[in-house]
Amino acid sequence: MWGLLRPSTCVSLEPVETAFGLKRRIDQSSCNKDYSCLNGFCPSFITVRNAEPRKPAPSEIDESVFEKLRDPVVANRQDGTENIILAGVGGMGVVTVAALIGMAAHLEGKAASLFDMTGLAQKNGAVYSHVRVGRTADAIATQRIGRGEATSLIAFDLVAALADESAATLAAGKTRAVLNADVGPTVDFQFSRDFKIAPDLMEARLAQRVDRERMLSINASSISATLMGDSIAATLVLLGVASQYGLLPVGPASVEAAIRLNGVAVPMNLRAFRLGRLYVHDSAQIEAMVGRSRPAAPFVPKTLDELVDVHSARLVAYQSELLARRYRALVAKVASVEEAIVPGSQALATAVARGYERLLAYKDEYEVARLLSDPALANEIKSTFQGGATLSFNLAPPILAGKPVNGRPQKREISVAFMLPVLRMLSRMKRLRGTPFDIFGYMPERRMERALIPEYEALTDRALKQLTPANHQRLVGLLSLADDVRGFGPVKKAAVDAYHAKLEQMEAAISSSASSRQAAA
Repeated sequence: MWGLLRPSTCVSLEPVETAFGLKRRIDQSSCNKDYSCLNGFCPSFITVRNAEPRKPAPSEIDESVFEKLRDPVVANRQDGTENIILAGVGGMGVVTVAALIGMAAHLEGKAASLFDMTGLAQKNGAVYSHVRVGRTADAIATQRIGRGEATSLIAFDLVAALADESAATLAAGKTRAVLNADVGPTVDFQFSRDFKIAPDLMEARLAQRVDRERMLSINASSISATLMGDSIAATLVLLGVASQYGLLPVGPASVEAAIRLNGVAVPMNLRAFRLGRLYVHDSAQIEAMVGRSRPAAPFVPKTLDELVDVHSARLVAYQSELLARRYRALVAKVASVEEAIVPGSQALATAVARGYERLLAYKDEYEVARLLSDPALANEIKSTFQGGATLSFNLAPPILAGKPVNGRPQKREISVAFMLPVLRMLSRMKRLRGTPFDIFGYMPERRMERALIPEYEALTDRALKQLTPANHQRLVGLLSLADDVRGFGPVKKAAVDAYHAKLEQMEAAISSSASSRQAAA
């Protein structure tokens, strides 16, 4: 019963860069669809049932490209075993890959030992497989690979590879490694909205245990998703890389035979394995194939002018051109003063362009109605899911507030067919926002949101009056704090309280620093 009442810690939330900053989306291929997230104050407004996600169509690949592959050198120690550590997370197929290597060894008449470390991992938890392959069973003394004994590392996930279960087995000058440079989201992203993993730093940490020249890194998940239409094939892509790179103690023909014997998604797995081999043989060809098939990346503003244009257009749709002019005027004022005092910098103006727009376009009932009734959303759902879907909105309107769940408002599931006409009507009423006729504007949360706007404008004016080259970066940080004001209901209230506390602390520090400089002068 407790499991039904307690909201889940979703392992399918992943970051995505947008024109409006880092957002979250749900990876439909890993979502377990238990809907326990709805027991909390779930940020999702829509539930889709009775429809499978559409998978991207795999790229057309001419099988003749694999004909130029030559058999790699097979790792084969005469006086011991080849010790392979596989590191990944639940749901990737780590244990399956270990079994394929073991079966391939059996087909070649070699001895193999498989030791899987799955713990409590069912999905997104660390999973390790210790694979030992020797000429005879007598060569395999223990199942588990000891400290510094790994001859090969196949890192399906860099986070798991750096954990002690894997890292302790590695040894410089001995271990060779292939890495999946595409790092999946971790639990940290669920609690820190701006949390980002830096694959380069993680590879550098791994290079402290495995010599850099003995490592090969590949964006296996991206290649798999683009060319195979499903990122789940990344493990077989990386297995192919390991094979062609000479990390496996079995030949590629034996691995392919094991794939066929396994009998699961045989054509896809064979192609993924061969793509991995081809990457080692001719990485430029794989990159060219990916480049031709990769969908266009979402537009992300790179300059201040682009940022202002994108946000201005959003403010027009949100409310009116008048609001957009108010926004542009403040950003232009900041940019002018900044250029005069810190020539060549637009950091302060960029901070205001992001933070001010976030406060101006607070997501109230009118905005939620506009977004949910936008035809673009309906088209996105159609392109993301197959036909026959049953849609419902997840809303927590104050007039229907029920008993809180886990200390937060309870969202109610309402039929799209019933609610959509209401939302369309509400969307057309957006010009009432902030007027005496705005019935939602009298709620404490809306009053709080509106008060933040003139407060930020006054804060910006104070910052411009005290701007110097010495305190420039501190003021950039000060005016960037508004970007943390996010969420709904109690989530937003907590964010606003934290925002005000940080403002007070930072302004006091800036003022103290200025006083110290004046005293020294």
